[in-house]
Amino acid sequence: MSDHYQVLGVQRDASEDQIKKAYRKLARELHPDINPAAEAQERFKLVTHAYEVLGDAKARATYDRGGQEGVGLGDIFDSFFGGGQRGPQSRSQRGQDALLRVDLELKEAVFGVNKTLTIDTAVLCEDCQGSCCRPGTGPKTCDICRGSGQIQRQVQSFMGAMVTTAPCGTCRGTGEVIPEPCLGCRGQGRVRASRDLDLDIPAGVSDGLRLHLPGQGEVGFGGGPSGDIYLEVSVRPDAIFGRDGDNLVAILEVPIADAALGFEVDIETLDGKSEVSVKSGAQHGDVITLKGFGSNKLRGRGRGDLLLQIKVLTPSRLDGKQKDIFKKLRELHKEDTPRLGSRRSRGRF
Repeated sequence: MSDHYQVLGVQRDASEDQIKKAYRKLARELHPDINPAAEAQERFKLVTHAYEVLGDAKARATYDRGGQEGVGLGDIFDSFFGGGQRGPQSRSQRGQDALLRVDLELKEAVFGVNKTLTIDTAVLCEDCQGSCCRPGTGPKTCDICRGSGQIQRQVQSFMGAMVTTAPCGTCRGTGEVIPEPCLGCRGQGRVRASRDLDLDIPAGVSDGLRLHLPGQGEVGFGGGPSGDIYLEVSVRPDAIFGRDGDNLVAILEVPIADAALGFEVDIETLDGKSEVSVKSGAQHGDVITLKGFGSNKLRGRGRGDLLLQIKVLTPSRLDGKQKDIFKKLRELHKEDTPRLGSRRSRGRF
């Protein structure tokens, strides 16, 4: 690696002004507009890089200590002579991404569903097929930049007259102009239209989940590649079932007599009717698990469970005969008096 002090021709204890003067002198001698030789251009890059380091107090101190040259001025050579992309740019551009929402019922989210969503978007112009030109015509070379997509301007700087390169404003850097734009799309290569988007919603999606649909967004300017669609799932609340991860949850309302004696009953699940058996002595808050009756798992195999939480229904209106029955029950269970229970008792309270 070249020594920066030697490149600039200064001593290691040179002042800031001495380094700046040395750089200006060499830059004028080696500037490509003055000295087009390839060797001069390479030396100009070395001189510029040396000045980036030694012209910055912190970077110079690091360099003097033998450290890395952590400079942040960038490549001055490129900034003056059109660094980065050279030559004409493509007229076509990638289309923008879109965020859409799809509303699902709980059953659709659990089992998956095929839906068709009508969206307003940009589609390829059928008249010009994205060329932006009127059918039968084509683009022509820009007269201003002569197809290069760039123009050069002479500016004054501390090194004297310099030449900078910038995208051509007439052709917008493409090197071509369209004398006869397509009338159907007004030279855009795309038009606004409604189209149907066929969706294959996988089983097990949850509320708020975003699905990525690459290449399903709007067509880009000039017939450029389509953007992506991000589909946000919104699951409507169900009147009976809730969702807890891959499990479904519901309340099973049980009259007090059935809770005490036990029972069997058919309930309507998302899979259809299923028999539920409850043993005698069921308590308020007990949970009955129906294995495999929950949601499909989005990532993985199998399904969650259906969790039924028992809600014991106590009658609020009793006739005389019913009151007598409950009084007899209370007499038979005198040891069961109201009391504070343990927080570790059954239930989810």
